[in-house]
Amino acid sequence: MNAIERAGKELSRLPGIGPKTALRLVYHLLKADPARIAQLTGALTDLADRVRPCERCGNYSDSDLCDVCSNPRRDHTTVCVVEEAYEVGAIERTGQYPGVYHVLGGKLSPLDGVGPESLRIAGLRTRVAEEGVREVILATNASMEGEATAVYLESILRNVQSLRVTRLARGIPVGSDLEYVDGTTIAEALLGRREM
Repeated sequence: MNAIERAGKELSRLPGIGPKTALRLVYHLLKADPARIAQLTGALTDLADRVRPCERCGNYSDSDLCDVCSNPRRDHTTVCVVEEAYEVGAIERTGQYPGVYHVLGGKLSPLDGVGPESLRIAGLRTRVAEEGVREVILATNASMEGEATAVYLESILRNVQSLRVTRLARGIPVGSDLEYVDGTTIAEALLGRREM
């Protein structure tokens, strides 16, 4: 296998990158200034050498605690539980959440061999028990596995005294027409309705 094929094969292992896109990226890099390739190589090496999960929440960071966990202005009594670290960024971009996070590192999926012991659930239980957490927001995805994960987490947290366990609301996206929204989404929106 030559260098172009090898680079294409490695790039195609990334999510959302198929073999054709991978080869286009390789050829784009070959046309680029060699200094640009060296910068990319350095950034990837830095990523592998320095970035690791935050000791407290599991979000990726280049220090022991991530920027959110180390920020004293964040509400450390409210913990938003997400499946993967990239979902922290999606919530942070809204600018509406003042609390901290807990990254599970996946979702329950018995068919794929992912049980509770495979996720960072023990760390969540420890945080709830030791850090004065008053609310846990379950922000797992609306997939079958995400729902199962949320139900499981709620079952193990429900008996913690003075702990509020909530789930992200779901419903109709802004700007959409009811005619084009699926029945499950409409049903969730009806169940989650609120006073005006």
